[in-house]
Amino acid sequence: MWDERYSQPGFAYGTEPNEFLAAVAGRIPVGPVLSLGEGEGRNAAFLAGLGHRVVAVDQSEVGLTKAKRLAADRGLTIETVCADLATFTIEPGTWAGIVSVFCHLPRRVRVPLYAAVVRGLCPGGVLILEAYTPKQIGRSTGGPKDPDMLPTLVELTEELAGLEFVHAREIDREVREGAYHTGVASVVQVVGLRPQTGRS
Repeated sequence: MWDERYSQPGFAYGTEPNEFLAAVAGRIPVGPVLSLGEGEGRNAAFLAGLGHRVVAVDQSEVGLTKAKRLAADRGLTIETVCADLATFTIEPGTWAGIVSVFCHLPRRVRVPLYAAVVRGLCPGGVLILEAYTPKQIGRSTGGPKDPDMLPTLVELTEELAGLEFVHAREIDREVREGAYHTGVASVVQVVGLRPQTGRS
């Protein structure tokens, strides 16, 4: 499905970064950033433009090919990994930032992945996440229709235990990201910090 979507002309979700990510990306410390479910590269290219070494993971090789081209067109370089997030390994203590923007997964995949995300951040590292919530079902403005793939804030705070939440809310907002994410949407937004350790 994703190869088919990304093989269409243009960019399914546009070429500009997610608005929430753009607003809070300055919280990510210097260092490498992992982008989960990156798709065609709009967020990875943005983060690379901020000076981060970016590794973009997606199950669609078609999307990642476009991602590398988008970055190259801006004089930037990103690394790409074609992988299923159900089996992808996040090395502990490695990442200054991990980004998950509208990367919707069934709970059986999401729970172990998010536990790995918490472990994967280095001390002081930051997770930035935006996703649709179950309230999005019934709207025609984007996202999956399966409530199992749509987390609530309560679920996320449990699944991301170990992070300090510096921003965490559910809101309705206007999303304008290409043909597939356009209009008022119900979203959850999280900025989570892995606490520094060993401080006196």
